[in-house]
Amino acid sequence: MDQTSLRLLLTKMFDAAIAAAQPALCLPPHLPPRPKGRTIVIGAGKASAAMAEALEANWDSPLEGLVVTRYGYARPCERIKIVEAAHPLPDEAGLRAAEGIAQIVTGLSADDLVIALISGGGSSLLAAPLPGLTLADKQAVGAALLKSGATISEINCVRRHLSSLKGGRLGALCAPAKLVSLLISDVPGDDPLDIASGPTVADPTTCADALAVLARYRLTPPAAVLEILQSGAGESVKPGDPRLLRAETRLIATPYMALAAAAKLALDAGYKPWILSDSVEGEAREVAKVFAALALESSTRKQSPFPPPCVLLSGGETTVTLRGKGRGGRNVEFLLSLAVALNGATGVYAMAGDTDGVDGVEEIAGAVIAPDTLSRARALGIDPRKSLDDNDGHGFFQALGDSVVTGPTLTNVNDFRAIVIEG
Repeated sequence: MDQTSLRLLLTKMFDAAIAAAQPALCLPPHLPPRPKGRTIVIGAGKASAAMAEALEANWDSPLEGLVVTRYGYARPCERIKIVEAAHPLPDEAGLRAAEGIAQIVTGLSADDLVIALISGGGSSLLAAPLPGLTLADKQAVGAALLKSGATISEINCVRRHLSSLKGGRLGALCAPAKLVSLLISDVPGDDPLDIASGPTVADPTTCADALAVLARYRLTPPAAVLEILQSGAGESVKPGDPRLLRAETRLIATPYMALAAAAKLALDAGYKPWILSDSVEGEAREVAKVFAALALESSTRKQSPFPPPCVLLSGGETTVTLRGKGRGGRNVEFLLSLAVALNGATGVYAMAGDTDGVDGVEEIAGAVIAPDTLSRARALGIDPRKSLDDNDGHGFFQALGDSVVTGPTLTNVNDFRAIVIEG
């Protein structure tokens, strides 16, 4: 294939991954039976509004409810109220939405059904600080964790112990009603506990674990946060809690499903697909060096385990420790580091993007690289290594015209990475 065709193949694989996780496709098969009593719908996450829209289209009985999604991600619903709020740091709109969701599930009966629509981004959107904490306290801790290089599991451990709804607390509020949580996973390993910080599932971690995360990254939280964690007042709902006996959790879309859809498209195009992992974690620039080594091995050695033409696919959630003045973005950081490590290797092309359409805090999903990426940058007077040192992947790829902009995708199954290696 020529360069234009290869870029198009990468784009089509990304589109296929996103399409596989669309709620209209993956939600209907998982709907529970109609209850004797009321049906209440609640939810939080970047995909929650699209999930609510799909639920309304496939539910022929009365229902009511409230879900909160990211600004720009609302969908038209008639029976379920859609509220927009901020991500990745919470705001007042998210706080009011969380209060409304808590109110709507309070006082239900055993004949009632609660359907919880949970997806990535719900941790920030479902902003409900514990008594004694303010929204500003949670914003400060969240911002520090996002810059620290902590994993999503570590970040969510802290979040669960500062929230009045996460860590199973929202699920407990629903008792004695039947609770069915429909989840779109955006986390490595698909642990429901880490999807939106597990508002409807039991949490085995403790305040001591949350304190250990803060100490590990040398973060000094506000005094009120420290008091909540040190006193144990932030303990979450634990396994075996009777309030969660009627709670059921169903994963309706996962990162692996998205990668499998991309793999099928690659195979149809004549490239052997290899799904390396859907759970890759670590510092984005360091992960890129490993993937560059695999790509170079494939393109230069006849006995490579991944003989070309092939596509190396992976997902997960890497991290970026912000040390420079750039705008961050783990997918563009990965790609820039990959391009530097490949150093113009012929026949290697790649794309990385966040399936929700937002890499870091930018309304940019990710970017693409080709063998001429570094030379084109240098022709514009841009030093790739300096851009990487400054965590300025977004600035780098925008200057080249190689950013990938999707707009709201209405789903979120985490990062997508594809490396095409020509024969």
